[in-house]
Amino acid sequence: MLYINRVVDKELEFRLDAFGAVLIVGPKWCGKTTTAEQQAKSILYMEDPDHKQEYLSTAAVKPSLLLNGDTPRLIDEWQVAPVLWDAVRMSVDKKNEDGLYILTGSTSVNNDEIEHTGTGRITRLRMYPMSLFESGDSNGKISFKQLLKSPDDDIDGIKSDLTVEEMIFAACRGGWPATLRKKNDAAKLAVAKDYLNAICESDISTVDGKQRNPVWTRSILRSYARNVSTLSKKTNIYQDVNQNLGTMSRDTFDSYINALERLFVIRDLDAWCPSIRSKSSIRAGKKHEFCDPSIAVAAQGVKPDYYYQDLKSFGFIFECLCARDMEIYTSTLGGELSFYRDRYGLESDFVLHLEDGRYALIECKLGGAEIEEGASHLLQLKQLITLHNKTEVQVPLREPDALIILTAGEMAYRRPDGVMIVPIGCLRD
Repeated sequence: MLYINRVVDKELEFRLDAFGAVLIVGPKWCGKTTTAEQQAKSILYMEDPDHKQEYLSTAAVKPSLLLNGDTPRLIDEWQVAPVLWDAVRMSVDKKNEDGLYILTGSTSVNNDEIEHTGTGRITRLRMYPMSLFESGDSNGKISFKQLLKSPDDDIDGIKSDLTVEEMIFAACRGGWPATLRKKNDAAKLAVAKDYLNAICESDISTVDGKQRNPVWTRSILRSYARNVSTLSKKTNIYQDVNQNLGTMSRDTFDSYINALERLFVIRDLDAWCPSIRSKSSIRAGKKHEFCDPSIAVAAQGVKPDYYYQDLKSFGFIFECLCARDMEIYTSTLGGELSFYRDRYGLESDFVLHLEDGRYALIECKLGGAEIEEGASHLLQLKQLITLHNKTEVQVPLREPDALIILTAGEMAYRRPDGVMIVPIGCLRD
């Protein structure tokens, strides 16, 4: 099968030039191994059933033997033998060269399983399932990097090729590379369902060797899905789960959440807390997101048709999709996502900070009247920052470099007030 270029390809190449080893992490099935294979010159598949036991035996006696091969050498699912981490670190120190190893893993490893963090030797690179541009759903007529670099560029009249129905299907299908070879829509939608089943039936237990209940796992993911893209407290999710199960302790619940995070299935975004309101005014909780919106859809047990009749519910799924794509498109810029919300109702669905200090305030709206509401939030927040700088001149806060509303609509344009309306179906890295 022809390799489909990923946004992360260039970042992997760059990091191989800058570090001795690169660790690619992310959820299963997102394409980590295939992407790494494109730049590797030799490969060790630790989960190859024909050789796994001999690999483990070698790792237990002399792990450095498994590192022999042309470089960059790919060690796939390295966490099967955590001792390989320190072997790689030691090899990088001894050889004092860059681009020696690529490690891939679908679960994170506890620090107590390794002797050294690998700082300065092994750099971490996170992958996600495919963005809309990578899967061919976005026409890529607007570069997100260019949009942030030159927010005054003309975007008026650029159109997305996606209808709302097609957007809903893309979110429900997800960005799993395996969907690209499926011949019909039902088969494409089945991939996310199978992924969910794999998490519940096996992955949740293999992450740390602790046997976990598939029913409990599914209940937690269903509750998380009902609260996707919200600031619902974990105590509320815990109570929601226990209404159905009634037997799970809080410590057990927390261990399940930790395992799902280590599998890179769920991710909570932190709040942006600038000094423009009192600390008691800004909501500093966590926003719940999945690595891919299709997991939330599968966990709720619904099909695209459901959202055709309930666009309000799809709005939360759409926000999760936007979060995934922004993470991918800004990976080479060192983008960091957070959110802003205060008790006065003022919000920005996302605050995207870049390494060079620039940042954008971003709202996600399907379209229609919601766009006006989103623009109002962004402009009020910008004004609040401006007023803060006038009164707190000794501690000024940089004003946002861009105000963006990502939509499921058709046309991109810039409003007279400077807010950019950008269809997610036009974006690329």
